[in-house]
Amino acid sequence: MAQCVQSVQEFIQDTFVPMVAVLCSEAADGSTRKNNLSFAELVRPFCRLTSEVHMRDPNNQSHVIKNLRISVTSIVTQPPQQTTIRKLLSEVVSASQPAEGLVANVITAGDYDLNISDRSVKASVPWYNNWKDTLTQLSSSKFHAATTPWFEAYREYFFQSMPPSDHEFLHHYLACMLVVSSRDSDPMEQFFKLSQEQHRIQHSNDYSYPKWFIPNTLKYYVLLHDVSEGGEERAETVYEEMKHKYGTQVCYLLKFNSRMPSSGADEQIPDPWSQYLNRNNLQNQEICDGFVPPASKSKECVIGVELDGLDNSINDGIPNNFKSHPFQGSAKSRELDGPDQAKPVEAVNTMMKQNSSGARGLSLTLTDHDRIRQFIQEFTFRGLLPHIEKTIRQLNDQLVSRKGLSRTLFTATKKWFSGSKVPEKTINELKNASSLLYPPEAPELQIRKMADLCFLVQHYDLAYNCYHTAKKDFLNDQAMLYAAGALEMAAASVFLQPGAQRQYPTHYMETAIQTYKDLCKNLVLAERCTLLSAEILKSQAKYSEAATLLIRMTSEDSDLRSAILLEQAAHCFINMRSPMVRKFAFHMILAGHRFGKADQRKHALRCYSQAMQVYKGKGWSLAEDHINFTIGRQSFTLRQLDNAVAAFRHILINDSKQMAAQQEAFLREYLYVYKSVSQLSPEAPLPQLPLPYIKSSATRVFFGHDRRPSEGEKQAASHVSLDQEYEREASQQWKELEERVVAIVNKGAIPQNFQHTQYCLNSQTDNLRFPVAVVEEPVTVEVVFKNPLKVPLLLSDLSLLWKFNFKDFMKGTEEDARESISNEKDSHMKASHNIFTEVINEFQISGEETKTVRLKLLPRLTGELHILGIVYNLSTLSSALKQDGLDSSSGTQVAANCLNVSSPSLAKSGIKPQATHNLHQPSSIDQLEYYHGLSWTEGKVPHGLSVRGRQDLEIQGPRLNNTKEEKTSVKYGSDRRLDPIITEAKPLLEVFFINFPTGLLCGELRKTYVEFVNVSQCPLTGLKVVCKDPDFFSFGSKTSALTPLSPTASENCSAYKTVVTDCVGTSSAITSSVSPADFGMDSGNSRWVIDVPLPDSVLLPAASVQLPLWLRGPDEEGVHEINFLFYYESTKPHSKSSHRVLRHTAIICTSRSLSVRATACRSNALEAEAKSDIDNLLLFLDVANINTSEAGVREFHIIQVSSCSEHWKLQKCINPTEDKDAKLSSRERAKLCFRATRCQHSEATSSSEGRYIFADIVLGSEQIISATTPCADFFFQSCNAALSRKAALQTTMVPSRPKTGHVTKLVQKCNEVDLNIIVLWKAYVVEDNKQLILEGQLHVALQSIGKEACSLPHVQEAQEMVLLKFIRLEQPQLPARPSLEQLSHLIKISLHYPEYYDHSFHQKSLCLVPVTLVLFNCCQIEVDIIVDLRHKATSPEMLEVHGSFTWLGQTTYKIQLKGQEVHTVALKACFVHAGVYNLGTPRVFAKLADQNVQCETSQQNSSPALIIINSV
Repeated sequence: MAQCVQSVQEFIQDTFVPMVAVLCSEAADGSTRKNNLSFAELVRPFCRLTSEVHMRDPNNQSHVIKNLRISVTSIVTQPPQQTTIRKLLSEVVSASQPAEGLVANVITAGDYDLNISDRSVKASVPWYNNWKDTLTQLSSSKFHAATTPWFEAYREYFFQSMPPSDHEFLHHYLACMLVVSSRDSDPMEQFFKLSQEQHRIQHSNDYSYPKWFIPNTLKYYVLLHDVSEGGEERAETVYEEMKHKYGTQVCYLLKFNSRMPSSGADEQIPDPWSQYLNRNNLQNQEICDGFVPPASKSKECVIGVELDGLDNSINDGIPNNFKSHPFQGSAKSRELDGPDQAKPVEAVNTMMKQNSSGARGLSLTLTDHDRIRQFIQEFTFRGLLPHIEKTIRQLNDQLVSRKGLSRTLFTATKKWFSGSKVPEKTINELKNASSLLYPPEAPELQIRKMADLCFLVQHYDLAYNCYHTAKKDFLNDQAMLYAAGALEMAAASVFLQPGAQRQYPTHYMETAIQTYKDLCKNLVLAERCTLLSAEILKSQAKYSEAATLLIRMTSEDSDLRSAILLEQAAHCFINMRSPMVRKFAFHMILAGHRFGKADQRKHALRCYSQAMQVYKGKGWSLAEDHINFTIGRQSFTLRQLDNAVAAFRHILINDSKQMAAQQEAFLREYLYVYKSVSQLSPEAPLPQLPLPYIKSSATRVFFGHDRRPSEGEKQAASHVSLDQEYEREASQQWKELEERVVAIVNKGAIPQNFQHTQYCLNSQTDNLRFPVAVVEEPVTVEVVFKNPLKVPLLLSDLSLLWKFNFKDFMKGTEEDARESISNEKDSHMKASHNIFTEVINEFQISGEETKTVRLKLLPRLTGELHILGIVYNLSTLSSALKQDGLDSSSGTQVAANCLNVSSPSLAKSGIKPQATHNLHQPSSIDQLEYYHGLSWTEGKVPHGLSVRGRQDLEIQGPRLNNTKEEKTSVKYGSDRRLDPIITEAKPLLEVFFINFPTGLLCGELRKTYVEFVNVSQCPLTGLKVVCKDPDFFSFGSKTSALTPLSPTASENCSAYKTVVTDCVGTSSAITSSVSPADFGMDSGNSRWVIDVPLPDSVLLPAASVQLPLWLRGPDEEGVHEINFLFYYESTKPHSKSSHRVLRHTAIICTSRSLSVRATACRSNALEAEAKSDIDNLLLFLDVANINTSEAGVREFHIIQVSSCSEHWKLQKCINPTEDKDAKLSSRERAKLCFRATRCQHSEATSSSEGRYIFADIVLGSEQIISATTPCADFFFQSCNAALSRKAALQTTMVPSRPKTGHVTKLVQKCNEVDLNIIVLWKAYVVEDNKQLILEGQLHVALQSIGKEACSLPHVQEAQEMVLLKFIRLEQPQLPARPSLEQLSHLIKISLHYPEYYDHSFHQKSLCLVPVTLVLFNCCQIEVDIIVDLRHKATSPEMLEVHGSFTWLGQTTYKIQLKGQEVHTVALKACFVHAGVYNLGTPRVFAKLADQNVQCETSQQNSSPALIIINSV
């Protein structure tokens, strides 16, 4: 149980004390009223003796009485009504509330730190740090304030209000004080009248109340003398007369009111009556303010009692002229001889207010306090205790004489308990004998009377013996009410015995409680017994048994009693050796539930709040919802609106598992409470709304206009939008592109204040800097809402909350003096002269839905904008949820009268009007209702209720992890995405692509148009486009506009420049030369950065221009994502960055077209006479149709083959087809052979150095001019791409590669072929029953002789993982030497002979044929050559072929050839018979003349040289 101020022993001793009645004359009552006190109230603080008292027992043994207290009360002749008692008990509990603003007590129980007490702790040690040791101290300590003062107040008033009963004598009067004033005309006569009145009350049959202990009641005569009025001699005279008549032992002269009116008002006199009377006066104050006396009660006033299960019948009148019981609530409780009818309500209230508000004891001095204390001691020592001692002796003598036993009860005790013991029967075996009544002179009652007297004077051993004896007699007679009383007091006597050897009989108390409840049906006595037993068990640390008793005493007849006991049971659970925290919380909820039904809203709120400490954060969402809902409703009823809003808010923000109807009811309750709070303070700032959730980290901010939709064939640039998903890799690519163009614009260096352009900011972007926005361009904020409830939400008038600071960035800051503005005050503002705010009228979020909303701001001035949050009206959608007979609005009855109470008296008293409990859930005994005992009106919350509030957008920046301090702590950086800087106007570009394709064949060429529009009021210049794939598009060369379109090209809508050939069917090449500078090859810009050829390089405001754009499909099939970054600048200077960018991502899907493979080899055609045609090549093209007919391609036509090189050119086609162009159907392959020669000296002069020679071999009917746009553009771009790939490959190679020497370079150069082949084709496609002609070009770059090149990009295979090897650093390597492969191609060999030779072997047996061997040095340096004509058979077949002929003459030649020199050797072959012979047997060895090489390298032989010898 909770800790109490008194110990258990003190509590029981103060509960059962000797009762003394008081009868006062009118004059005596008037004297005491000067101090605003009655006589009984005057002496109450002094009724405890400060010294020990000795008295003798019947065995003449001295007995010590310590700390004795007596109870002095005025005589009342009417017993209190139970309804009034319960009402006043409720008020006592209600008036005793936890003190506010004090330090809370914290109990540490397991993993819980519970704020249990609401009072301050006066101990020096921390509360419950070691709860097991502290608990023992608290049980006996007086230095701790009570943890539940309302329980002690309830218990005190409960025991005070208990009426005396016939089966016990503890509350019967032992004596009566007759008080007369010395101001009376005849005091002795007044004493006589009062004595006669007391005798009449005690012995007349007209009065059954109060009860008197014995017929011969002690009468004590008190003469009051008011010192302030004088007449002390008369008082002494009267006192002497009293002693002479009544005796010295029963008379006393009490002098008081010694304080004169003229004494100083500043003198501080203590007020000992406050601790006894303050709660009564507080209660009376509430009665005066709110309650109407019983005589004038209306129907509404009685309902508070009816709801507690009590009878509302109250006796309106008082049948005699004596005071009614103080708990009766009548207006006559202050007069002795008042009228029989009740006073008017106003008079009663006035008197009670005066009595409660006036100061007490103003006429008393400290000497008077001592006189009163001395009076009580004299009365006790000389009057009361001798009277009790005498009575005990008389009762003992009567009992001994009637029983016929030994002289005293002490000597008979052993005999009584040892022999003839009657077995006790159980309660179930006993019949209901509660109606049995003993006569007053019955021996059983005399024993009980003696036991009670002994108990009152702390003679607990003798009391226990008497109780035990009486208990046996009562059980024998089956007088169960008497037996239960004896059992109860016997157990208490055992407990109070100092050093008792007997064990506390717990079963006595349990039997007594069960008898009171079940047999006697007396719940008041059962409650008293329960409270006593629980306190005793608690003092013995038997908290579990105490809790069981308290819980067992709860019932439905009294909600207040059940609430008090359940709360104490909860404290028992928390004070156990192993605290049972969850049981504590559960029983606190039960207590709060019963407190609510008993109209104790503050206590109900406190109980639920304490239980919430256990259930909070444990995942018990349903329990949390119930507790928070009850806290919210009770707080709202108590006008604690902030707490109510917080409680309902907690229900809504939790992950609720309630049904949809329940959640909707919770939401409407919250809206109504919130509305009430806002109405009380309409000027207050908008508070935070809990719904819907806002995922602040997911907030995105977009700067700029929305993307224009596509219009037919006109497609707008994709740019950046909120509909796009953020990709970190793509963002990094855009950043690289922007840095590339900025570096080129700034001559290779990026400015230090460069800030990457970010149009869309999110949680993954770099938000450390303030973003930049532009005047007259919208700022869009995307907010992610999540509805955690299962019911839809409706947000109306939704807009952004912002603050704006004016600032002119072009001027100094000292000139900026304008104040900042905000829309916080006027959140409904849709537009202003400075910031236009978009307002969304309605925004609906379904149950458990995550939904985004986009809100816009349009700044009109430069400055600093701060987006604070969002503001909106929150409401529920109108829906009639009536399922299974459940009305969703039944739980939304709201206490409107708590805010607008028509009657002030009702508002202060807390009386509730009659309410019908319409619950959400069906009530049951074992289930708590969500809605109970609360004063809700019949009005219901409308479904369309709407409240206005805000939610702040608080975004946490990224965690810092750079420095050591940041790594060892948790620090977060700033996130500036909601704080943009508004700069002055800038140009704004929009780009539209016309007829832009989405699918192309590999190498397909397509001509489109791009439109540039300046939609701002500022001109733009410096337009550039940056792309990582520049070989995908081209704006044309500088000379493309000078090349006229051919008629054929315009008719066929060809993207090429075409010319009809004059000589049809020719296979010779048509050459032309161009400079790479015309196609941007020599510009200082990166190949990624391309200038857009705007007219005059400026695009004026509202102007537009269309430019042609050629596209070429990538050589690799698949889906390609190509990023275009358009860069442009303003013509005016800006405070911030003056450039802007526009992004576009093109998605192109390419499919296969043709595959071209090319191989070059040296031609054998060497003529000694034709010097110009010595160095030529044979070019073999293998063209395959690899299209899978996915695009509907019917066939491909190869219409032209062109070459481009600085040194080589195509000469002619060796095998022209008959149909002019080569047709390739699906999966067909064509082989073409061309002759290529070196460019003549005239074509490679110094003036034309660096120019490229284009040679076109037309296979169709028209020539495509390959040296112009767009063919040449894409060729040079592919060359650039190849060079970039080659450079990137070289940078990734091993750095320890040997250097290449000069000689090696010369050797390599003789094998290199810098020849590029362009294959132009047309494809015939059937689409929608229409035939389309597509055209394109493929590029093949031949690098060396004999090495195959392909138009398809080379796919690098994934390298296998190899083991890590550690190598030793070696000496620098020597320059690399030429390889054997390179040395074997130094000399070009050719044999000239007749293919057929006729000879008559009959005439001449030997046939001699002249053969010429031509040798050509392909290098630029001298070469030593050895020609060996001797046969060397490599295989038997070769031996058979040339074994029958021989070379005549010299068999070995040594020759030295200079660079590019031709040498001929005349040979003769000798044949002996006809046949086919291979003349290619000469072996040629060569070595470089300047190299120290011991052996020569064999040169590659030419193809077999066959000769046919015919015999004629």
